[in-house]
Amino acid sequence: MMKKIIIHSALFVILIACTSQEREVPSRYFNAVTGTHDLDSLGLTLIHEHMLVDFIGADSVSQDRYNREEVIAKVLPYLLEVKRFGVKSIFDCTPSFLGKDPELLRILSEQSGLMILTNTGLYGAVDGKYLPDYAFSETAEQLAQRWISDFENGLESAGIKPGFIKISVNAENPLREVDGKLVRAAGLTFQKTGLRIVSHTGPWFAAAQEVAILQEMGIDPSAFVWVHAQNESDFENFKKAADLGIWISWDGIGWELDSYIDRLLFAKENDFLDHVLISHDAGWYKPGEENGGDFQPFTAIFTDLVPELDGRGFTKEDWKMLLIDNPKRAFGLRSQ
Repeated sequence: MMKKIIIHSALFVILIACTSQEREVPSRYFNAVTGTHDLDSLGLTLIHEHMLVDFIGADSVSQDRYNREEVIAKVLPYLLEVKRFGVKSIFDCTPSFLGKDPELLRILSEQSGLMILTNTGLYGAVDGKYLPDYAFSETAEQLAQRWISDFENGLESAGIKPGFIKISVNAENPLREVDGKLVRAAGLTFQKTGLRIVSHTGPWFAAAQEVAILQEMGIDPSAFVWVHAQNESDFENFKKAADLGIWISWDGIGWELDSYIDRLLFAKENDFLDHVLISHDAGWYKPGEENGGDFQPFTAIFTDLVPELDGRGFTKEDWKMLLIDNPKRAFGLRSQ
């Protein structure tokens, strides 16, 4: 088994080396924690991972709850590990008020040599536990102005610009008023900035409501990334989403494998791999736990998923689409 993993890993790195020189329109770019970069440099990308998450709640979250040097010592080896598989960029999806620390991410990026992207937005799920008070009192327009300012001026004092919008909703029908407001605020921000809307959602019935709100605003569904779509059990809804142009994010591969194999085979058989994004939702340092708690590596795609699906007909072109081409198509920004 070890020999098989090594062979697949070597082939994967060769694939990345052979494709990383493809030309792209110079006006396309992305925002990482180290600055603005040409889209060509995004490379092999994991679109949903975490370096640190603190679930204590919006009223208590604070950088005082951890030591950055201890976090770096914990996290850096895992970044260096996944870099050996050819990964060039990682999206850190930790939202505001759940421990997002752009300066920590900048240090990790510089020390690992990986591009790391962070976000703007607010996280409405878990009954609003991670929403600040102003999220309930301000309008969608006011929230959007905060997020647009992040894009134009940088996050807080760090000056680091977000590469995407991260929101979440409670999976209810109808959506809660505050969740609908977050979707509208994200839509307004997208219209001004071009940042993709990455929404922790789950089942299709919730995602469909979010997309309907965006469509009412005149926004194409391709602006929307359906996060944790693996929680949807009816595979026909994946086809519906792909037909609309929605980005389908299957992003829990760090925790189990079988359901992702089934979904990816279905996507290939039904010709919508070009609307799929994959990642691990792995990590992360946990403030309040001894030594930051257990850390889930960022490697299962390469050590487990790739060998399994290669044996079922997946090709180098399929992996290039999923891990290089689709992230570039989904998250690239255009110069004004």
